[in-house]
Amino acid sequence: MDELSQKLFHLSHCPSMTWNRIFRLLKADPSLKHIYSYSARHFSEVLSTPMKKSLQIYQEIHSFDIHQSLNIYNRYQIKFFPIYDSNYPRLLKQIPTPPWGLYAAGDSRLLSDEKKIAFVGSRKGNDYGKKVISEFIPPLVEEKFIIVSGLASGIDSFSHQAALQADGKTIAVLGGGFCHLYPKENAPLAKLIAEKGLLISEYPPNRKPKKWHFPERNRIISGMTIGTVVIQAGKRSGSLITVQHALEQGKEVFAVPGAIFDPLSEGTHDLIADGAHLVRNAEDIIKAF
Repeated sequence: MDELSQKLFHLSHCPSMTWNRIFRLLKADPSLKHIYSYSARHFSEVLSTPMKKSLQIYQEIHSFDIHQSLNIYNRYQIKFFPIYDSNYPRLLKQIPTPPWGLYAAGDSRLLSDEKKIAFVGSRKGNDYGKKVISEFIPPLVEEKFIIVSGLASGIDSFSHQAALQADGKTIAVLGGGFCHLYPKENAPLAKLIAEKGLLISEYPPNRKPKKWHFPERNRIISGMTIGTVVIQAGKRSGSLITVQHALEQGKEVFAVPGAIFDPLSEGTHDLIADGAHLVRNAEDIIKAF
């Protein structure tokens, strides 16, 4: 790992280092050569933060043992890909706030493959959603699409499972670190994905998921894929955040209709009314590309 990669790796472990703060540091010092010599006051000036927060940042930076963490991650075959790495997804680099780095466990070659499509929907997805996924994903796998989702309950889990059952590749984008999987009951599925596909996160393995991590995670799901398929999304489904990111990123959005009286169809039907592609089978998705 080169020096800049190590610095980005280090900063990602500092909870107070937001995307914008890292951006400001890189703007002031593109090689991050001097961050270890900065005083708390200098951090305050560069980051435009109060002294109390700058002292916290200073302490976080100087209390982290980078070499110990690298040794642990190497032991567990966890890799870190900074934004300028050749394996980092090209499409993800193009979004407004791409992660400065990605942690990966599994087949990291999948990162640079651009034939990825996202499947998102309700955590309350039912047998209808499962049937749609079981019909849609095998033909997409046959066409060498990589299925990307967020390892949540419901539609996410169904999508990962269907891809694996079809001997395809799937990527799970996490809302926390690898050591704090959410939901916990998906730990066996996560293990299987790490063995046969790829787990990724912008958060270091020891970072517990926070409520705001999941909307941030959704920009990665849409950002690294060429399109997003929405199945069973209610009026206020969190999956609609992924759709909003996809639209802002100029990506294709596909919505699967459901029963008109089903609350889980309200969000998807609104998307169709607003111009999303109405899809009835995998072929409707394949022909869009």
